[in-house]
Amino acid sequence: MNASLLSRITIEPGKCGGRPCIRGMRIRVSDLLELLGDGVSFEEILADFPDLERDDILASLQFAARRSDIVRIAA
Repeated sequence: MNASLLSRITIEPGKCGGRPCIRGMRIRVSDLLELLGDGVSFEEILADFPDLERDDILASLQFAARRSDIVRIAA
């Protein structure tokens, strides 16, 4: 995993309910993932959010992949 991409993901108490965001902006990782899941292309997302960069979208995907790979032990 590219650690520099993951550094683009920030979590700040009081901003977006403490949810993971992109570079301190009020653009949540979950918003980008939802757009991608709806079939919106990278190009469309970047056009709609001019402050975003391609690496921000890649970071969101990488962050989600890491979060989905957490092993939980059920009692």
